[in-house]
Amino acid sequence: MATNFLYVNLRTTKASILRPYISFLLKNRTLRYPDFKNYLGMRFAIIMALNMQTTIISYMVYRLTKDQLSLGMLGLAEVIPAIGVSLFSGHMVDKREKKGVLIKCIASYLVLTCLYVLLSRQWFQEKAGVSLTVWLIYAGVFVGGAIRAFISPATFALFGTIVPKKFYSNANVWSSTAWQMGAVIGPLIGGAMIAIGGFSISLGTVFAIEIAALFTLLRIPKQPVYSSEKESILKSLGQGLKFVFSTQVILSALALDMFAVLFGGAVALLPVYADDILKVGEVGFGWLRAAPAIGAIIMSFFLSFIPLKTNPGIKLLLCIAGFGVCTIIFGISTNVVLSFMALLVGGMFDQISVIIRGTILQLYTPDNMRGRVAAVSTMFISSSNEFGALESGATAKWMGTVPAVVFGGIMTLVVVGVTYVKAPILKVLKLEPETD
Repeated sequence: MATNFLYVNLRTTKASILRPYISFLLKNRTLRYPDFKNYLGMRFAIIMALNMQTTIISYMVYRLTKDQLSLGMLGLAEVIPAIGVSLFSGHMVDKREKKGVLIKCIASYLVLTCLYVLLSRQWFQEKAGVSLTVWLIYAGVFVGGAIRAFISPATFALFGTIVPKKFYSNANVWSSTAWQMGAVIGPLIGGAMIAIGGFSISLGTVFAIEIAALFTLLRIPKQPVYSSEKESILKSLGQGLKFVFSTQVILSALALDMFAVLFGGAVALLPVYADDILKVGEVGFGWLRAAPAIGAIIMSFFLSFIPLKTNPGIKLLLCIAGFGVCTIIFGISTNVVLSFMALLVGGMFDQISVIIRGTILQLYTPDNMRGRVAAVSTMFISSSNEFGALESGATAKWMGTVPAVVFGGIMTLVVVGVTYVKAPILKVLKLEPETD
């Protein structure tokens, strides 16, 4: 009897211990797909490398110029090709195999990183001069913006081919988590590496991480091409734009995020806060840069257990409003802990909006138009980051750093209020597929 009691009790204890893990696996079935796991590895590595590179380059430019506007110019240099090439890139992605497009993009990033290593060398800066070095960095960022115009829609389209539609919501949580983990670790490593080994060694590390991203991508098999019929580029681009602007739920989500990011671009001024306001140096700059992504990862953990099924449109509006409030708090703070927490909580709010928007795009976009819709999304969202950086740099130059950040937070709240009135479809939004 005693033996049977102990056996039953042991089984009960094991079941109790394993229950959370079983629940986790049942709610996250996307992790059963090997191709999706390789996708997550590739996404994590490339985002970590690019965020690390952005951290290094922005800090290097500010060290060379000591001018807030130069940080805004980095955003302008990237946004011009991101907008100019995006619609064309969407057409190309829809007509080509997605894995092949991504391989070419990562190979191009490897070449670009080699250029940055050269520009970071002191002997080159002394020979070429600060002005020419900075302009060559802008040129590199311009090329990077063109590459991003292809990698964003290709990544989005690849996602849609390796995950069943009924799992899109959960898969977006994990895809966004991989993105945010890269966005956390990249700046942290970047700031630490600048302090330890300088700019050149830091950029050499970026090169190694990009190689790892390429290796992981090669493990994913080729995917089918859903739009292979021949048609003119102009007709193809027109179809993509017409679909986005005629689908109110997609247009509303993209417009809301675009203006929120445009005005809430406090991250662009982090070098100024790190050096001149909070005085935390390179390592502190890395932590501040990583704070929003840390908050996003924390939120992703909760969302892996608690899906966003009820009132997602209202939650989208409330979270972007919360992001605006956090931007205002960060702007007026002179305490590094409060500033870090404002960025972290803002990242938690932003993560919810990112997942809702990503799920909307995946659910409401036909397979044969994923590249073009993602390209339009790049124009709306990704480009608004760079316009936001330019807006932040210009307003900081005009009215001062702190007023510029506070102004951006206030305008984000205004955008939420206008969207609530003008986009009633968000109030009845659902994130469930109509068919499996």
